[in-house]
Amino acid sequence: MKKNGLWTVITVMLVLTFVLTACGGGAQEEVGGFEIPNIEKGKFNVAMVLIGPHDDGGWSQAHYEGLEYVKENVENTHIAYIENVPEGADAEQIFRSLSRKGFDLIFGTSFGYMDPMEVVAGEFPDTTFIHLTGFKSNTTNFGNLMGAMEVMKYLGGMVAGARAKADGNPKLGYMATFPIPEELRLGNAIALGMKETCPECTMDVRWINTWHDPIIEKEAAASLFDAGAQVVFTGADTPAVADVATEKGKWGVTYDWYGSCKAEGCLTAPYWVWGPVYAQIARDVKAGTYQPGWHYFDGDTGALGLYGFMEGQELTKGMQDLDPAVIEEVRSLIEKNLNGEFTRFDVFSGPIYDNQGNLVVPEGEHLEQVDLDAFPEMEVGCTYCMKWWAEGITAELPE
Repeated sequence: MKKNGLWTVITVMLVLTFVLTACGGGAQEEVGGFEIPNIEKGKFNVAMVLIGPHDDGGWSQAHYEGLEYVKENVENTHIAYIENVPEGADAEQIFRSLSRKGFDLIFGTSFGYMDPMEVVAGEFPDTTFIHLTGFKSNTTNFGNLMGAMEVMKYLGGMVAGARAKADGNPKLGYMATFPIPEELRLGNAIALGMKETCPECTMDVRWINTWHDPIIEKEAAASLFDAGAQVVFTGADTPAVADVATEKGKWGVTYDWYGSCKAEGCLTAPYWVWGPVYAQIARDVKAGTYQPGWHYFDGDTGALGLYGFMEGQELTKGMQDLDPAVIEEVRSLIEKNLNGEFTRFDVFSGPIYDNQGNLVVPEGEHLEQVDLDAFPEMEVGCTYCMKWWAEGITAELPE
């Protein structure tokens, strides 16, 4: 009886295992301390790899909500995500494991995922890989995706310049993450906007060398405020800068997610709305019509915003008493951006001088996409390569 009972239990377990596996619900594989989610057979399977927690109040949360949008708006789609994945070798293992599982579309949402994703894409030609913020593509199954956030940073710089001028303290600060073209591009956009509303304003820079570390972010924000900054921008993932601004009685500009601008000291927030862009990519990949390459979207997609100015939003406390002409100008430029009439190339049109007094972009010229994306060392043919600080930035170039 005991022997027969044992065989019955084993038979039931084998049948259950077969059923779960057939349904895509087998036991999850663990790689490097990360559980690799399963696909759901018969569905279009989309995975996302996040640099931070999915509820970080910034960059990763904006991407996660975009992934949820895909689930809700692309028929017969299964989604999964893995959070807090470091850049480098760990990311390569994760991308490879997701590919082996059978995911159809994989998003990697951090600059340092670029090279690992490129390697894995070469091993899995039937999987589509989309990398955020980098500059590489194989034009077959590995593509690059980014948006013109420099427009919203420029407009945020206009607001911040007006705030600093009104407060009688013409000093701004910028918490930059890593010394890559993206961070110089966005910092320069802030400075160009700042100069439009506060010609006497200057901006200091602190490099924090992290995308997500609330403690380091708070320390850097405090350092900039204590050094005299009236308004501080962050290039990192959490709303820490606004929390510190509130404590200091000054102003912080958060980033990435519309919900990041909650603290009283938050002036505004340039932010992303990834859902519509992700959903369209998913539909096109599913239909076999998506061509991976260099996908750089503008405000007319509805995927970019500046908190306080978009539909259904009200001006923050820090903007309510600013010069009405500045507020109206920002509103006008946002409307033009949404209509495709004011773009990143308008932001970076000459004449532009660097902080050494050199003419970087002559009158009548403007940066091209390759200029926005590259350092000269990358040897990709840029003319006005993004390796300079704009006039008004009181910092040296990073090594």
